[in-house]
Amino acid sequence: MTLSLDGIRLSVLDRSRTREGEDGSVALRTTVDLAREAEALGYHRFWVSEHHSVPGVAGSAPAVLAAAVAGATSSIRVGTGGVMLPNHQPMVVAEQFGVLESLFPGRIDMGLGRSVGFTDGIRRALGRDKDDAERFAEQLTELLGWFTGTQTAHPQVHARPAEGLRVPPYVLATGEGATIAAEAGLPMVIGDLRGRERMLRAIDAYRSAFRPSPWSEEPYVVVAGTVAVAGTEEEARRLLIPEAWSLAYSRTQGVFPPLLPVEQIEELSMTEKQREFFESGLEGHVYGTEEQVADALERVVKESGAQEVLVTTSTHDRGALRDSYRRLARVAGLRTGLTSANA
Repeated sequence: MTLSLDGIRLSVLDRSRTREGEDGSVALRTTVDLAREAEALGYHRFWVSEHHSVPGVAGSAPAVLAAAVAGATSSIRVGTGGVMLPNHQPMVVAEQFGVLESLFPGRIDMGLGRSVGFTDGIRRALGRDKDDAERFAEQLTELLGWFTGTQTAHPQVHARPAEGLRVPPYVLATGEGATIAAEAGLPMVIGDLRGRERMLRAIDAYRSAFRPSPWSEEPYVVVAGTVAVAGTEEEARRLLIPEAWSLAYSRTQGVFPPLLPVEQIEELSMTEKQREFFESGLEGHVYGTEEQVADALERVVKESGAQEVLVTTSTHDRGALRDSYRRLARVAGLRTGLTSANA
């Protein structure tokens, strides 16, 4: 069964999740390998993320990792989901993406978020404060101005080689992100699929407030979330367990840990609060057999009117994860070698 999703793009965001007992280099190299497979399967984009001082995530430098991914592939679009702009000077971000676009012309995306470090200690190490997230709209304007040569924050200063290049920007919409994306006239990435009603309200607000810009004439919506596909519904649900436990552990212990095998998690003695967070972490995702996932994704796209689905699935068993992406590509009717290099 294939999806009835004419014109809908399917993409991947990989967070370079670590597994218990392995170091970050394994996770990072696996991200690059997964990008090669995503390209071969016909996915449209492959994005990487930014996390700092998180034991369970190796991806702390998305522009660097995006360069490795782009260098290992040839046609799939590569970008970030995203660079957390409050953690950086906009000029430096422009320079980084200017270099990426210069090295891999026509293939680079610039996904941007407004989050800051998770804890006070991380924020201090980054030289940032929680309130810096409130300057996201201002920073976004400055960043885009480095590309167009119209920024006014620093007269007679130029971001090389970014100035004059067009790297498509995307706003990761959390909280005020949808409003900022609409006012800036930029494409919006919104998730996750678990908060469906809230997501749909934000999409409606984004479309209503959207102002055409030189970057995008019309609203463009990417919905992001976990999608797990397996031979049976139960097998697909088991793919969700490692991430659900990591979430429950982080909510109760304050640390987001590496992924554990399903069998080990099933033997754990969880506290009542951990069990509550764990069960909540299993709800609302798209998972099941190919037929079940096809039906569920069709509903998501119909309800949201999204032009693209960004899949963010993580699990301990990398073989099962790759199989899920292969099955999803088959469900969506993706064809090898036809990924466009155009946004």
